[in-house]
Amino acid sequence: MSAVIAVTSGKGGTGKTSLTGAVGSCLAALGHPTLCIDMDVGLRNLDLSLGLADRALMDFTDVLQGRCPLEQAVVEHPEIPGLYLLTAPLTLGDPIQASQMRELLKRARREYEFILMDAPAGLGEGFRLAVCGCDRAIVVSTTDASALRDAQRTVTELSHLVGQIHLVVNRVQPKLLKKLQFTIDDAMDAAGLPLLGVVPEDNKVMLSANQGRPLILCASKGAAIGYRNIALRLLGQRVPVMKIR
Repeated sequence: MSAVIAVTSGKGGTGKTSLTGAVGSCLAALGHPTLCIDMDVGLRNLDLSLGLADRALMDFTDVLQGRCPLEQAVVEHPEIPGLYLLTAPLTLGDPIQASQMRELLKRARREYEFILMDAPAGLGEGFRLAVCGCDRAIVVSTTDASALRDAQRTVTELSHLVGQIHLVVNRVQPKLLKKLQFTIDDAMDAAGLPLLGVVPEDNKVMLSANQGRPLILCASKGAAIGYRNIALRLLGQRVPVMKIR
């Protein structure tokens, strides 16, 4: 059975897009066909995280408006079989209805085991479109107070739309947490969510994006471990929470 998962955040800068690309890469590498859909119209970056910027020529509006079928609009990664991208348009013409997106996802469910929706930050129309057909949601936050406050607002909105919501604490800096006397449990309490995973701050995330290669092809430590653990948990495996020192 397929699963549509919205990856959301209350504010920008939490690493939501990097997480979508990295977890999607891990799921595909583990043998589970995965489609990543960039829902951030005008500010798309998922193609950069996946290294598919020069390959993604059609976007999801081409499918919604009947200009091409889904299978022609998606792009498969050349080095990770089973990893696909459907990018966002640079601009949006006619308004998109939630019913149109649900129909697209209905078609996608027939072909892919996981569909990860990279929602735009915030709670605007793009957010609502990204979560309208999802089965569960991941809220990505850092440990700073403003990100956690915005995560709370996101949870409040999602609670009316999605049954299962989890938290990922991303870009964790242990030395900073120690100075602030703050813990991951504090972050869970602030967001009001169960924890799906913890990912450390890692320069290799930005380096891999700038090189146009998914993180799992460039690294086997640090954030790469955190993302892989999240993928394994989405598959139902029990994996200890990553210890960050």
